[in-house]
Amino acid sequence: AKMAQDMTEKELLKMELDQLKKEVKNERQMVSKTAKELKDYIESMAGEDPLLKGVPEDKNPFKEKGGCTIS
Repeated sequence: AKMAQDMTEKELLKMELDQLKKEVKNERQMVSKTAKELKDYIESMAGEDPLLKGVPEDKNPFKEKGGCTIS
């Protein structure tokens, strides 16, 4: 694939047109509706979110297995 700086203006415009043709087919929804759905989903999953409630030490795959002592 060519890098954008190596493309002619015509090639860049064709690429942009192709992208816009793809985007115009996307179904659009109002932000007010999707934002509420997203907020409700996040709040419903909060009890299972390890970033909010933490990970039990016995189930933490990243905890230190042992220390290193330098003498």
